[in-house]
Formats: sequence, structure tokens, C-alpha cells
Amino acid sequence: SQAAKMKLKHNINPVLLQFINFIIFVYTFVTYIPWYIFSGSRQAIAKAKQVKAKPVNNKPGGAYRSVNSLHCLASVLYPGCDTLDKVFKYAKTKFKDKKLLGTREILKEEDEIQPSGKVFKKVILGKYTWLSYEDVYIKAVNFGNGLAVLGQQPKTNIAIFCETRAEWMIAAQACFMCNYQLVTLYATLGGPAIVHGLNETEVTTIITSKELMQTKLKEIVSQVPLLRHIITVDGKPTTWSEFPKGVIVHTMASVQAMGAKADTGNKQQARPVPSDIAVIMYTSGSTGIPKGVMISHCNIIAGITGMAERIPNLGEKDIYIGYLPLAHVLELSAELVCLSHGCRIGYSSPQTLADQSTKIKKGSKGDVTTLKPTLMAAVPEIMDRIYKNVMNKVNEMTSFQRNLFILAYNYKMEQISKGYTTPLCDSLIFRKVRMLLGGKIRILLCGGAPLSAATQRFMNICFCCPVGQGYGLTESAGAGTITEVWDYTTGRVGAPLVCCEIKLLNWEEGGYYNTDKPYPRGEILIGGQNVTAGYYKNEARTKKDFTVDENGQRWLHTGDIGEFHQDGCLKIIDRKKDLVKLQAGEYVSLGKVEAALKNLPLVDNICVYASSFHSYVIGFVVPNQKELAELARKKGFKGTWEEICNSPEMEKEVLKVLAEAAMAANLEKFEIPVKIRLSPDPWTPETGLVTDAFKLKRKELTAYYQLDIDRMYGKNVK
Repeated sequence: SQAAKMKLKHNINPVLLQFINFIIFVYTFVTYIPWYIFSGSRQAIAKAKQVKAKPVNNKPGGAYRSVNSLHCLASVLYPGCDTLDKVFKYAKTKFKDKKLLGTREILKEEDEIQPSGKVFKKVILGKYTWLSYEDVYIKAVNFGNGLAVLGQQPKTNIAIFCETRAEWMIAAQACFMCNYQLVTLYATLGGPAIVHGLNETEVTTIITSKELMQTKLKEIVSQVPLLRHIITVDGKPTTWSEFPKGVIVHTMASVQAMGAKADTGNKQQARPVPSDIAVIMYTSGSTGIPKGVMISHCNIIAGITGMAERIPNLGEKDIYIGYLPLAHVLELSAELVCLSHGCRIGYSSPQTLADQSTKIKKGSKGDVTTLKPTLMAAVPEIMDRIYKNVMNKVNEMTSFQRNLFILAYNYKMEQISKGYTTPLCDSLIFRKVRMLLGGKIRILLCGGAPLSAATQRFMNICFCCPVGQGYGLTESAGAGTITEVWDYTTGRVGAPLVCCEIKLLNWEEGGYYNTDKPYPRGEILIGGQNVTAGYYKNEARTKKDFTVDENGQRWLHTGDIGEFHQDGCLKIIDRKKDLVKLQAGEYVSLGKVEAALKNLPLVDNICVYASSFHSYVIGFVVPNQKELAELARKKGFKGTWEEICNSPEMEKEVLKVLAEAAMAANLEKFEIPVKIRLSPDPWTPETGLVTDAFKLKRKELTAYYQLDIDRMYGKNVK
């Protein structure tokens, strides 16, 4: 079974193991009846077995809908709240004095010199200070009015280029109220991509932070001729003499002060209607220059209506930790879901998230420890990192501790696969691991890319909570599917949300048909109110990716290949763009090969490459420094980190490990990489080689490693 494959290996004496298994059997037997009576898990097991979505008709390729929206797709969160400003006003009235946005105060900043001579900035942070719903509403109203004083007109574009923080959400709410179209750009985008986004949308005002102004905007501001106002959210920047003439810098506080004094008598006409564009979101895109997706008020509201339905008991007791980029549809949607349901949002960053994070001074507390969130979103890259870090710690334990952990892990895996809970293991064995994320997480939301079965199961076991794996695109306002909390199967993304329907389109070239048995397969098409208007100033691409059927329903062609299981849950099995035909005619799915190899302890990241002019697959690997250094030591190879990575001998050793894992994952011989390049430097969004969600940018990686590609394909491999 799949669970058996994911079990951890121990080295316990067989006789002792039999005795331990007997004790476990007795414990399970004795505790089963009280557990069955008191835990309420019976209902969860029954729900997990239920059909979650059905096709609306019996024709092949018919659309699947959630059983909760078979006759009518949901599109509005609260009656009469059909635009985002109305949703916030409703929430403000309902939750008035409740805490909404929290930020930690910086008590102290220090420079820490590393043994290598590098200087790392370390911070000591205090408690979270909170703004109530009422506070945020007033700040947003004033900021929106202040922007009007600066000349911002309704239905015109304004850009935000800023880290995830409370001011980002306040600025966004101001724009939603005044019907300004918010252009979002990732803080990690490269210069040319930022210039492209700002010039294509013809913005005259950009909202940013002091740090991003100095590090990113300073170099490119002269290439954005229409720019007139820069607003910094975190106070007055140091004087900057290199400003082009005609560009004025304001602080957010000064714009809010202007707005508080402004006469807003004729404000009523500026309110948005549901079809008005709320956000033009530039996707970092795994290919080419970023595209601006036009997301309307009704798109976002439909999307968050669907998402909220999958989170049981969502409400005022929940605390969400916001640290992913708000310019990413996953984070923006998650925060808007929380804001509309009375949850608190505490802000963080990847550098200050946990006690061990890079910017947290040793001995002081990271954000999760202080905030103790109940809800958290993560991209698979971050979950994979947590998984590898914990497993490395397990390997460093004493033999007794390690075997105890492994026994508990394997026992819990078996119980989970049957739908049972393990309260004793949770409190005795996994409590310490759970504390890494604050100890109170009840649901982990995962999106942005596929999550491996091993990592998902690890999060279920060690963090004692369900992982809601979701599937959605910027083009579908982030909404598509999310697994239900009582569905503990792995490798699937759940049933369609109540706001949309999904159908599968035949893809002949890849050999996927919606008449396939046992499961219909094909390209995933998403339809519903959450499907966006298309790409800004890019009619040709919009026509290619979006279609409208005879009923006026809008469909997004995702380019992803999926299959529907009997219970109506979707599984992503391939990607059209990832399919490469080798010289001999075999098709290789690059994503499938990467998924099989990515979770190896030796691999931090991997990009597989194939060319139709050659008969074999190659790859670029970012090795795990600790694991590769250990492998080099075992093989008697001495040298610096760069020398180890550049060594043909070490390349061969890593290839052996990859080949073994590929065979174990049942990859075909032609799918296994024959040559690799070990990269001494990690791929981060700052390098431009991966997106903000850590998806591979194949085009950029190909250009970056072009010399290595030529070298690896230089000779025929027998």
C-alpha cells in the first residue's frame, strides 16, 4: 500500500519489535471503544467516504460540481455584498472592536558577523500590536480620500510593490472602496519585469516600502516616465538625491492626513460595481514576461466564498499568520477570507517566521511562537523544507529516541489511513514538532504547486492537523478545488469548490481522454463567477486561454491535466507545457520526474530538461549541502563546496542515487536523467530562477544553464 511505502525504517531487534507491536495492539484495542464513543471521529470517517462532487450530466466531458452546489454555483458571501468594499463594511459593522491586523514591534536590530565574514541582520521582536476592524476601516477611508487629493481617479490604475504587511491590506481596502484598480507586483520580481508592469498599466502612483524603494525602485524609476508619486508605507525615507524631476515622495501617514481633512461630499459615485476590475495581478509566471490578470470584484468574492466553505468553524477564534507574498493570489484570497469572517491576521515574513529563522536572534522568539496561529497557508517548497529539517533532526537523535519517534510515526500513519486519531502519540511524541508552528495550528492550507504524498503525510502526522491541499490559478482568482479536512488521502486536490465547476477536455497529443477508464482524464477547464476577465492589454493570449460556451459560461483552459476519481475528487497528473517528445518519440513529463526525485534528502531542488533533438533526459540539481558533503566524505573526495559541486566524480555519485530513487518510483528508463549539473548556489525568487511560489522558471533556468546543457548534450551517451 501507499502508506507502507511512506513508513520510516527502524533498526529494532525483531523479538523486541514483536513485543512492542503486541503492546500497541492491546493499547489500540482497549482505547478503541471510548475513542469511538467520545471522539466524534465516526462522523468524520463517514464524511470522508461520501461522494464530494458529481457530473451535472452523463455525457463524457460533463462538468463536475460540488454536491453542495449541484443546482446553482455560489457567488456571494453575504446577501447584498457584491463588491469588496461592501464585504469589508459588513465585516466592520459585525466585528467592530475585534482585533484584525497585527504587527510585531522591533525592539532591537543587530549586525551579526558570521565566521565567513558575512554580516547578517538579526532582530529582537516584541509582542503583536493590533488594529481593530474599525481602526483599519478608518485608515483605509482616509488613505483612499488622500489618494483622490493626489489626483487618483476611479477606474484608473495604482501600483503596490511592497512586502506582506498590515499597510498592504489597508492600501488594498482603500483602493477597493474608491474603485481604484490595484496593480500588484511581487517584491522579488527583477527590474525589467517591474518596469514592464508599471509601464503597461501606465500608473502614476506606486505604494512601496523604504527598503524596496532603495533596493529595487531606485534603479528603475527613470525608466517609468509616467510616475509622479511614490508613497512609502513605513515613514519618511532618507533624502534621495537621484530622484527624477517631477516625482514626489509621500509617506502613507501624510496621505492619510490629507484624506482626513478632505471634503468627501460627492464620494458616492465612485463606488465600484461587481464587474469592475479590483486587481490587476502580475503573475511571476514560469514562462516569459509577467502577464497582468484582470480580477474583478465579483471574481474575488466568488473565489473567497468557495474557499471559506471548505474551512469548518471559521470565525473569531481563528488567528491566521500572513507571511507569503500578498501579491500572490493564494495569500490575498486567504487573508480576505479571514477578514470577512472575523479572524485575526498576524503579519510575519519567511525570515522571522520561526525561532530558527534567519533574522531571529538566537534565544528570542519567532513569529509563530508569539502568535500561536490556528490557520496557516504554505507553498509546498516551505513544507518540503520543514519536512527535511525535522527528518535531519530525527537522524541526529540517539538510537532509542529515533526508534521511538519512528514507531510512533508509523503507528500514527496506519491509524490516519483508517480515519482514526492518536491523542496519546500527539501529546507525548509529536508535541515538540508541533510547537515549531506555535502548537495551535488546526488547518494547514497548501497551494501554488503539487505537494508530495510523503510531505503531506508528514505534516498530518507531526503537526496533528489536516492539510487542505488546493488547486487554483491567478486566472481563476485562486479558486478551483480544496480537499475537505476529513479527507486524509494523499496526492489529490479535492472536489470543485461551491463557486465553480470543472470539466476535462480531451488532449489527443498526450493520450488523455475524458472517456478513459477507470478515471476520466484530460485538460482541466474551470468555469464559474471566479474565472477572470483575462490578461491586461493582451487580447490574443486571453482568447487562447479563455472560452465562453453556448450558455454564456466562461471557461479557463488551465494547461494542467487531471483525472476525476469516483468520489468526485480531482488529481493533477500532468502538465501540457511540461511534456517533451524525445528524439525516439517517447513523451517525458518533466514535472512527473521532478516530483519523483525532489524529496530525496540529497536534493534541495531539481529541474529536469529534455530536448526533442536528443534521446535522453538531463537535469540541474541544487544539492543539500550537508548530505552532499557527507557523501563526498564517504567517497574520500576533499575540496571546497564549489569543487565538490563541479566534480564529475560527485556528479556520477549523485546520479546513482537519483537512478535508484527513479527506479523505486517506477519511472521508465528513458525518463531517468542520464547527466546532471550540480549547482552550488540555491535557486531563490531573488535569483529569478524560481517564482515567488518557488515554481521553476524553465525558460530562465534553461538560459542560465545553457553552457551546461550544451556540454551534457555534447557527446552521445551510450
